[in-house]
Parts: sequence; structure tokens; C-alpha cells
Amino acid sequence: MRKIFATILALAALMTAVSCDEFLDRMPDNRAEIDSQQKIRALLVSAYPATDYMLVTEFMSDNVDDYGKNNPYTDRFIDQVYAWDDVTETDNEDPESVWGNSYLAIAACNEALQAIENLGGVEETGMYAEMAEALLCRAYNHFILVNVFCEAYDPATAGKKLGIPYCLVPETELNPHYERGTLAEVYEKIERDIEAALPYVSEEYYVVPKYHFNVKAAYAFAARFYLYYEKYEKSLECANKVLGSQPSSLLRDWAYQASMTQDYEVLVNHYIESTLNCNLLLMTAYSKMGLAFGPYYVYSRYAHGEYLANLETGIAITDLWGGNNDTYYSGMKIYAATNLDKTIFWRLPYLFEFTDPVARIGYYRTVYPAFTGDMTLLERAEVNVILENYDDAVKDMNAWVKNIAMEPRELTVKRIENYFTNTKYTVWDTSSVMKHLHPHESVRLGPERGTKECMLQCVLALKRVESLGSGLRWFDIKRYNIEIDRRIINAAGRPAKKTDTLVQDDPRRAVQIPPKVRAAGMQANPRNGSTETETPATE
Repeated sequence: MRKIFATILALAALMTAVSCDEFLDRMPDNRAEIDSQQKIRALLVSAYPATDYMLVTEFMSDNVDDYGKNNPYTDRFIDQVYAWDDVTETDNEDPESVWGNSYLAIAACNEALQAIENLGGVEETGMYAEMAEALLCRAYNHFILVNVFCEAYDPATAGKKLGIPYCLVPETELNPHYERGTLAEVYEKIERDIEAALPYVSEEYYVVPKYHFNVKAAYAFAARFYLYYEKYEKSLECANKVLGSQPSSLLRDWAYQASMTQDYEVLVNHYIESTLNCNLLLMTAYSKMGLAFGPYYVYSRYAHGEYLANLETGIAITDLWGGNNDTYYSGMKIYAATNLDKTIFWRLPYLFEFTDPVARIGYYRTVYPAFTGDMTLLERAEVNVILENYDDAVKDMNAWVKNIAMEPRELTVKRIENYFTNTKYTVWDTSSVMKHLHPHESVRLGPERGTKECMLQCVLALKRVESLGSGLRWFDIKRYNIEIDRRIINAAGRPAKKTDTLVQDDPRRAVQIPPKVRAAGMQANPRNGSTETETPATE
């Protein structure tokens, strides 16, 4: 029977390009045979990625500004991420870690599926639920990889755009050769895995269902996938299975959170409670996101500060329903000092895993909701806007606003039109909640400042607030080809200098394949001034 170690070994060769001799020198003797249902279930714990994408995608987005060289709280890694450079520095959350840990999770999925087959298959073993979890995790890991390392899906061009390797079987040989294939092929395979899994998702064997792909989490993932895949009717169908017609029971209870002690640890630990209906799927990760978007100096040179909050995001959007930061049940928190400005929602915890308690060393960690009822609600609203079901979209946006804000004015299509028609588009030194959208043809945007654009501007603005600090904004920037200006904020808290612009169709929107993976033979993403499309030569 195949061994877990063989699969991990082969995929690690793809991720890190370390020599065969090095691996063989470290080969353990206690290789595990996956020959029982219990062992398959235990293996599937490793089917969820140990590294999050959030730090890279959040700091690449327009949710952070540069507070200048007088703020020393940065490093070369986050400098490269913020500048959309090809990352060469190493970090537990660098693109190589995202790539490697996602493929190691995929390896666990494939090993579990192979073990089920070796035991007689799902009909013989009855392990339909285990098969479904493995397929969903395999699809999810590839979904993250393709959205980080590739361009946004466009049905008109996906057949010609680079994808990522889609691993379907365990590997037993060292240094196997992988082709990237096309973006269209990757999405087709993700869809195939999701469709095969959904009928068999079960929560019966989960000890804590919120840490696994339970039924609602599975359909929330499918809803997001089909939204990105531009199959909007299917996205709507899946979102409806999560939310139904009365979604309030699946939304975060912001009024209750406002009644709690407004202390960082109290609020963030409540935010990730597995007992909350709003948290559909929780994941753990080696991550500094609790520090970067918490009351700490870490990475504060690039921060979501008062300027962004007041003019683009959390506080700015309250003008739509008539208020300010005080209208939120639990509003944005300010963490400020000399050369430091963070105006943020406290959401993700900062945890520390000691590997040596005496030496006080270990790993930064966090827990984060990968899918929530609140975000699924806004994604359903986005789909309904695209399908021009405006009344349904407004109903969902009102549900979100009334849940997070105290006594807001009722949103209507007319109110939204008036608000965004009278709002100027953002330019680098004069911000607003509006940015030019350049969606694919399937969206059929219509005239500038028309009803459809105003409605999309609204739902994207709400999504930006809901997802602040989670990395999801980056995917909307890619999908709608939104331009971003990089700027330095001066001591007065205003933009002083533009340093770069991520223009439409900028190739830097696809994170570069990690250096060691390229060195092992993987085709690189193209860059401006480069026509590199051939697989790099290897020695």
C-alpha cells in the first residue's frame, strides 16, 4: 500500500526543490499505513492548509497605505508584498509557504481518496462522507492556489491563461514533472470535485464540525467558487442553500458583541467562536494577521489608517445609511502613536505556539473564519446585482447593514443610485468609496454610474468592510480589474506622494510562482518587459 510519506516527499520536492539525497538522509522508519476508516479520518485533518493566504493578499490590496520610512516596523518580505514585487524573501506566510502547504494538504486529500479505493471504494466501505471531505478540501486548496498565483477567471480568455498543477493522485516518485495547464482546466477540475462531493457531505463523524467542511460551509464554498467562475445562477443556488429566505440567524450578532467588554482579546476570541452560527468554517494557520491587524506595531508601516477608514472603507460607507463610526454596534478601533496609525476592526486573534517554552520561541498563529454567513449574504447580493435582481440584492444588503449598524436608514435602489451618482471616483490623493470597475463581459456593466454600476459599487463597498483584514478584498480587485495607487501618507495623515500604480491587466495581479518552484522547472508568470513563457532550464 502507498505510504503517506511517499506522497509528502514527492510534493515537497515540487515545493522546495531540495535534492533527493537530503530527503533520503532524513527518511523516517515509522511510515504509516492508511488502512482503516479511523486513519483516513485522522489524515483528513491535514487536508486543510497550515498557512493562510491572508497576509499576502491583504497587503497587496488597497486596504493598506505606506506611512513612510519614519515608521520602522516592516521587513524586506512585507516590503516586497506591498510593492507587488516578486517575493524573494522567506517568511512563514510567503508565497512559497502558501504554495507548499496547500500542495501538502492536497497530498493528504489524494492519499485519503487512494486509501478509500484500496479498501474497496466508497460503495464497499460506505465512506462517502470521507470522500466528500477529501474532494472539497482538494478543490478548496486548488481554488486558493489558482486565485493567488493566476489571473482572475475570464471565460473569454481562460483557455489561454496559465493555471496551476491540479494534483489528482498520490505521487510516489521524487521530482515528478508538473504542467501548469490552463486556467480553464483548473476551474473545470475544481467544479468536478465540488459537484462530486456536495451530495455526500455529512457532519456525523466530525467532533467539531466548524473546523471541517460541514454542509453549510460546503455550499458557501460552492457559492463563492461559482461567483468567481462567473456561473451566477449556480452561485445563487448554492448561496440559497446556505442562507434560505431568512438569513438573520446566520449573521454575526454585532449587538451582543457591543455589549461585551471592548477588549482586544475578549472580542477576537469571541469572533472565532465555533458555537456562533455565522462562522461556517474555521481554519487555523501559522499567521501574523492577528498582530498586523491588531493593536500592535507589527508591520504598521503599511496600515489601514484613519485616512482609509474615513474616506474609503468602514467610516466612509456609513454615510450611505446616515451615520459614522458610532453607528456600528462594535466600531472601528484606533491604535495610534508617533508614526503609527491603525484604524481597524478587531477580528482575528494573535496566538503563539511555543516550541520551546524555556527559550520562549515558537510560531505565530491565528484562527480565521474561511466562510461566514455574513460574507455569503453579500456574495449572494453581488450575484443578484449581476443578474439584475435588484430588489433581492437590496434586501440582502439591508439585512447586513441592519445587523452591523444601529438604526440605519433603509437602503433602496434609488438611495444607492443617488449616493454613488454623487460620489466622485477615487484618485490617488482624493479618496472615496468608489473606484472604476472593469469587469468581464459576463457582468454586462452598462453605462457609467448607471443603476447596475451603483449597485455593484455598493455591494463591493460592503464586502470590503466585512472582509477587512481577511485578504478577500484582493480577489475582488482582481475580478473587477480595479486599479490601485500606492501612496505615502504624511505626518498630517494625508496622501503626500504616489509611488506606483497597479493598472488594469497588470501581470503583477498574479503572484509570481515561488523561486524554488521555478528553479525546479515550473513555468513562471509573465511580467512586464519579460516574454518568459518557456519552462526555465534546469541543471
